[in-house]
Amino acid sequence: MVWRYVKAQLMVLLCGGLVGPIFLAVYFATGQSELMKWMFWTGLLVTAVDVLVALGIAGYGAQAQVRTEQLEAHGVLALAQITGMAETNTRINERPVVKLNLRISGPGINTFDAEDRVIADVTRLAMLTSRRLAVLVDPATGQFQIDWERSALITGQMPATFTIDADNKTYDLSGQVEPLMEILRIMKDNGIGMNRMIDLRNNPAVRAQVQDAVRRAAAHQAPPAAQPAAAYPAPPVGVYPPPVPEPSTAQRLQELETLRATGAISDDEYTAKRQQIIAEL
Repeated sequence: MVWRYVKAQLMVLLCGGLVGPIFLAVYFATGQSELMKWMFWTGLLVTAVDVLVALGIAGYGAQAQVRTEQLEAHGVLALAQITGMAETNTRINERPVVKLNLRISGPGINTFDAEDRVIADVTRLAMLTSRRLAVLVDPATGQFQIDWERSALITGQMPATFTIDADNKTYDLSGQVEPLMEILRIMKDNGIGMNRMIDLRNNPAVRAQVQDAVRRAAAHQAPPAAQPAAAYPAPPVGVYPPPVPEPSTAQRLQELETLRATGAISDDEYTAKRQQIIAEL
């Protein structure tokens, strides 16, 4: 808690809270002149507000950490389908805040609809446009929290490869939502957190469950046997191949980010086009 407060106090000072201590320092450095008395009281007031704000931020952070730990320990890992997304015309550190309409379902809970407001920074855009997120839900109260690390895994933003020594193979399940959610639930139920590299050799029971889920997923994604060339007749005259599909929303947003980064479009053009893309979702 002390270190959390120190970090919050430093943040407050860097965001303008240095005015109070500076006024106090000037007042005492000038010999506590009566003419500078206003600087003493102003500096004292601003410094007191700084301390209170830092305490509030630290307290909120501590409560959020406790809530996250409780959901991790006792909550249900569920899947949230994004049914709607809208701008809120609010920005935090130049990052837009969007409102999400979610439909949440998972084992042991009744499907329910909810809303949440999140910062749609560049690292989250692809996850949001995939329309599916991993969430931790308190089955007793219905309170939930988006798990961005697990969401990155199930939406394919993080690779999901599994090496099984007995099979002498490495399976790639990147972006496969259902099998990855099953595997994540197995690990969560056994107290195994999210790490980029997870070694289950010291936990045979969990390893066996995960391997079974991986093999079933790999069997379902196995491509069908190739058919003889003669089984595919040539298309009749006048039949043309289908048109190239339109780029996805994630691709359009990424292209837009690239255009702005290279200076091809102005900030105003970027904002207008981005709002248009999100409105079309």
